[in-house]
Amino acid sequence: MTYKTLLYEVRNGIALLTLNRPEKRNALSLEMRDEFSTLLRTIRGDKEAKALVITGAGDVFCSGGDVGDQMKYMDKRTPMDNRQVLRDVNAWLPEFVNLEKPVIAAVDGAAFGAGFNIALAADFVLCTPRAKFCQVFIRIGLVPDFGGLYLLPRIVGLQKAKELMYSARVVGAEEAKELGIVYAIYPPKKLMDAAMELAGRFRHAPTEAIGITKNLLNQSFHTDQRMLGELEAFASMAAKSVSYHREAVQRFLSKQPPLYDWDRMSKEGE
Repeated sequence: MTYKTLLYEVRNGIALLTLNRPEKRNALSLEMRDEFSTLLRTIRGDKEAKALVITGAGDVFCSGGDVGDQMKYMDKRTPMDNRQVLRDVNAWLPEFVNLEKPVIAAVDGAAFGAGFNIALAADFVLCTPRAKFCQVFIRIGLVPDFGGLYLLPRIVGLQKAKELMYSARVVGAEEAKELGIVYAIYPPKKLMDAAMELAGRFRHAPTEAIGITKNLLNQSFHTDQRMLGELEAFASMAAKSVSYHREAVQRFLSKQPPLYDWDRMSKEGE
């Protein structure tokens, strides 16, 4: 399928999703939101894709929602219509947060508003020194959306999340790394290579086991220990039924190299 606002390809087992509106600083138009929702189903069902890298075209990750696009419809929508726009987003956004594949965000330039929160939905955020993050919503009298109210406090803590959202101040790459938002910083010319290399480490990984682990970890902040233990038991039973587990155990017993070794860097085309 061809998309107007997104680019999608799979390179040697690694999916690459590019927000592709560079002329609008990759702002999230209503069309991009709809296409993102549609593409997400493709990514989820793509067995060839073992991990996902998401980035932005040009020198910007995503400047947030397309305010101009939204203003065109402002007078034509009722308050309930506007409510439904975000309800539609919140119908598919948890699917992205809980996508049972490793997700790496490669951020260059601005990640503002919804763009910041899309990056937060990734498992790992790589960025360049010129990356800038901002919960910009308050500047125009809006409440943070695109999952920021859920995601940000879980990464930086409640008090720091309040400060970043109330102030709408810009956070540079180094501070973002100190806060735990960013995993690593790379020069602009090396960012995509680093993101693809990190994603490549999962090329031979147990996708099902990592996916279930990710899903349960994302529930760990609001699930009590007893319930999480029950989920763990069911998850373990499911993972043991996958052929990957049986082959990995057999290799261990016969003293063969493991199927999955984090320290063995996967090369593109391997």
